[in-house]
Amino acid sequence: MTKKAVSKQGAKKAPSKAKPRKKPSAKKVSSGWGRKVWSIGWKLGVIVIAAVSIYSIYLDQIIARKFEGQKWHLPAQVFSRSMALYPGAAVSHGQLISELKLLGYRKVANPRQVGEFSASRTRVDLWRRPFLHPQGDQAEQRVMITFDSQGVSAISRSQDHRQLAVFHLEPVLLDRIITGDGEDRVFVKADKMPSSIIEALILVEDRSFYEHYGVNPLAILRALMVNISAGRTVQGGSTLTQQLAKNFFLSSERSLVRKAREALMALIIDFRYGKDEILEAYLNEVYMGQDKARGVHGMGLASQFYFGRPIAELTLSQQAFLVAVIKGPSYYNPWRSPERAQERRDLVLRLLMEGEKISVAQYQAAAESPLGLRKSDRPVHQKLPAFFAVVKHELARRFGDTLLKQSGIKVYTTLDPMAQEAAEKSVKKVMARLGKNDKQLQVGMVLTDKATAGIAAMVGDKSPGYKGYNRAVEIRRPIGSLIKPFVYATALKQADKYNLATPLKDQPITLKNGHGKTWSPQNVTRKFSGEVPLLTGFKKSMNVPTVNLGMAIGVSSVATTLDKAGWREKISEYPSMLLGAVSGSPLMVAQVYQTIADNGRYRRLSSITAVLDKDNNPLPVSRIPQSQAIDPATDFLVQYAMTQVVQSGTAARLGKAFPSTSLAGKTGTSNDSRDSWFAGFDERNVAAIWVGRDDNGKTGLYGSSGAMAVYQDFLNNRPPISLRRTPINGVVNGHFDRLTGKAMEAGCENTIALPALSGSYHPAKNCGEPLSWWQKFTGG
Repeated sequence: MTKKAVSKQGAKKAPSKAKPRKKPSAKKVSSGWGRKVWSIGWKLGVIVIAAVSIYSIYLDQIIARKFEGQKWHLPAQVFSRSMALYPGAAVSHGQLISELKLLGYRKVANPRQVGEFSASRTRVDLWRRPFLHPQGDQAEQRVMITFDSQGVSAISRSQDHRQLAVFHLEPVLLDRIITGDGEDRVFVKADKMPSSIIEALILVEDRSFYEHYGVNPLAILRALMVNISAGRTVQGGSTLTQQLAKNFFLSSERSLVRKAREALMALIIDFRYGKDEILEAYLNEVYMGQDKARGVHGMGLASQFYFGRPIAELTLSQQAFLVAVIKGPSYYNPWRSPERAQERRDLVLRLLMEGEKISVAQYQAAAESPLGLRKSDRPVHQKLPAFFAVVKHELARRFGDTLLKQSGIKVYTTLDPMAQEAAEKSVKKVMARLGKNDKQLQVGMVLTDKATAGIAAMVGDKSPGYKGYNRAVEIRRPIGSLIKPFVYATALKQADKYNLATPLKDQPITLKNGHGKTWSPQNVTRKFSGEVPLLTGFKKSMNVPTVNLGMAIGVSSVATTLDKAGWREKISEYPSMLLGAVSGSPLMVAQVYQTIADNGRYRRLSSITAVLDKDNNPLPVSRIPQSQAIDPATDFLVQYAMTQVVQSGTAARLGKAFPSTSLAGKTGTSNDSRDSWFAGFDERNVAAIWVGRDDNGKTGLYGSSGAMAVYQDFLNNRPPISLRRTPINGVVNGHFDRLTGKAMEAGCENTIALPALSGSYHPAKNCGEPLSWWQKFTGG
């Protein structure tokens, strides 16, 4: 190795002088941390955005199911019958006016809008509301209804004076059967809401409703500043959309998480749906008050709850109140705090004026008007436990057990609200009087509509609103003499043997059964007359002549007549059955007496006329069975005999109370005066009433002193319409010998005029005297 090379190698190995290392600048360190933060930040941001997006999709599905499906489970609405008016209808002037007041119509000097009427002594000028009838929508209409002594005589349309064949009033909403959530509402479309309600709502709750996208940041910031300044929550920044989101999907919990979720849902709702749809949902969802256990939701129900009127008929003042009460239904309860409620209403009116939605004059007039609340003693929901029990049973039988669980169905019943009100008043008054001597007395009462065979009213307890044992339907008690019309109807059908003047034996009789036991029926008086005309035996409710007649025509024949008339339980065919040893309920009695009142035609009693689904389509239903149970001519004679019971028989007290009215009736009393019964009818209603004790103890009451007293008071509350007993085919005005019951010519001595079946009425010539040789020669 050369020296030069070694020297180079040594030079290589020799340490060189190192340069000092530079420290990294602060700028570079900051840049590095920034890159790390940015890296983490955007990754977290992506995760948050993804999470929010996924959560938003989840919320969107929830919202879509609610908005595009069934927003609410609407309660089943139960309506009364729709009053039908037509020439000849058995509806009096006073009854119509009472019905209109019950429906919330306003009496004025001259009707100027829907929901108003005026009345003179014989006329009613009515502007009817539009409503949904089972036969289709009924438009608003103004008519003139004219009355005479018999009822409705004519109905004419005001616009062209055209005579109408039939005219319906809207039915009374009796109740809404709500589900377990306790929410009650009446759905009203946004375009049916009064414009002042919508304008006031936006002015008071969300002025930028049509501008924001579901959330209003400026409103939230403004509310935050106000609340910080006040040191407490005094103002909210939620939009109507946020309130809707909270009401629909969230709880009332106060937390930032809930508030954030509410805002996100509001944004989604606003993005997916139009403002009008959001507004409609809010107007039907908003909480408006509490009706005992029911939450009042939506403007439609609130209108009925506070004012007893449809929302379309509210005054400006009332509309403003509905918007005012949203802030605090309990705090602004108008019945508990009327001054506070009125002050809040006036604020809403002032905002409408300042927003140039109403004039100064309108503001002053509305602010000076009272709240106009419904009377607190008129219930929003009718307490009809006995009737509703029958309705639910019939719905289950005819439509299935799950019907009432469906949303938005409408059940139209046969109940007559005025008849129900009169029946309840009578029961309370008379039972209070009778109960002074016996606290255990109870009552069951059924009224039917004579024309339709629908149950018009029902009371199952001396306290009509008590929900418990329904004596109108569930009791089974001997009906006593109420069976007698069917005994006599069976006999009168045999016109060649029996007429109203036929003598019946009134002598002691003893019957023996197959076991050797004997039965000796007695009259109430414990006396015997030897012989009485058939009509006398009927109207005086004499037992012995009735048993003699029944044994002659056959117990089984009587049972068959009763069965055809609608008695649907087993009848024991023993002689004692002829005096009412047949147990039944007021509903069962009403069924068979409805047959008598309906000219012998059996129609099964019903409590339901129609059911509509949520789309207002009628549900298919089978026809009510009917048949001719008693020949109309024979039934005419039975009806006549029942009018004589009221005029001069066991119900004569009733006849004296209504001397100018033709009524039909029959009293009944079971053994030892344990059960007091009455059944009867006028031109409009058939009634069946029982008064007795649940323990079957003695009451000391007869049919005339117990059950008939309830009926008489009922007629005081609801004046009767006289029976229209026009002649029918097969019946003539006959004349009969008072002693023998034989048919005689008019003008003969010692005769009585009675209706008779024409086919068997053959009067004896020459008044039954032997013919002279000249009469025989000339053929009489």
